[in-house]
Amino acid sequence: ILALVVYMRWSLITALIASLAFGATSIGTLTSLGGSSPLIFTVFAMLVIVAALARRGIWREIGAVFVRIGAAWIVCALMIYVCIGALLFPRLFAGQTSAFVSSRTARGVYEAALAPVSANITQAGYFILGGLTFLATCLLLQRSGTLADIRRGFFLWFSLHAAMGVLDLLGKISGAGDILAPIRTANYSMLTHVTTAGFWRIAGAFSEASAFGGVSLGGLAFTFTYWRKTGSKLALALATSLFILLLLSTSSTAYVGLAIVTVPVVISIVKSLASGRLRSEEALLVALIPLLLLSGLAAILYYPHIFDPVLQLVDSTVINKAASASGQERSYWNYKSLQSFF
Repeated sequence: ILALVVYMRWSLITALIASLAFGATSIGTLTSLGGSSPLIFTVFAMLVIVAALARRGIWREIGAVFVRIGAAWIVCALMIYVCIGALLFPRLFAGQTSAFVSSRTARGVYEAALAPVSANITQAGYFILGGLTFLATCLLLQRSGTLADIRRGFFLWFSLHAAMGVLDLLGKISGAGDILAPIRTANYSMLTHVTTAGFWRIAGAFSEASAFGGVSLGGLAFTFTYWRKTGSKLALALATSLFILLLLSTSSTAYVGLAIVTVPVVISIVKSLASGRLRSEEALLVALIPLLLLSGLAAILYYPHIFDPVLQLVDSTVINKAASASGQERSYWNYKSLQSFF
């Protein structure tokens, strides 16, 4: 990523955004912080912060950010709150509720009584890093060309994401196994070599299909919107690739999220039809719907059980998700979180 950014003379913010594609690649293990394994984006984030601060007239630019961008004050307040909360709350409410802690000796999460742990510091550190990166981005946006670098970063991010998703799926289908395992160096529980209803779960460069599906959904929303606004062929190709990968990911998160983000798209197309101002991009989408339906009906006529595996997949990942082990586990996590909050 660095070599490409330097060769193309892009800014470090492009490299930072592109590094988000490696969702399970760490820079090492910090034993002093309970075995925390920071991902590679943390290095790029710190470089972006340094680059933003190492400029003449930095104090004047910082003042301009806080005058023009009201969210900067909110982010700073949240960073202060997180620092105080990470140090104070686990001690103030120690033993009064339970928390879910990552095991140091075995991969997984276990429930324990609330107490100060190293994760309080690492998670607060991640939040502070994110807040400082936001402020650094606000500073860099005052320089011409930064917005173009951010756009390039998003396209590079989702291109790498889609490419690694394809490689992961091809490796599993061909029998080569988890070919992306060497780049998954983070100290996470890796749920990558798993099937659901006979379908391989796509994890890409992440630790599980749910994380891959969530990023795919965000990438689809970005590339689809960009294509509708600009007609970019690259955005259309990426949107199509991400849509297919999302459908094949077997992620319940991705499927439910896709249903939600489809609603505003449908509303927008209906408004365009009602006003008689249907654009070419929207007309293409409308034309594809009956073609897909006819193709599906034709397939059912020739092979009545062709969609049985798909129906089984939908049943296991969406309809009966709450009855699965992961669904019950996450429901319990949510229940305990709400119980602790109230």
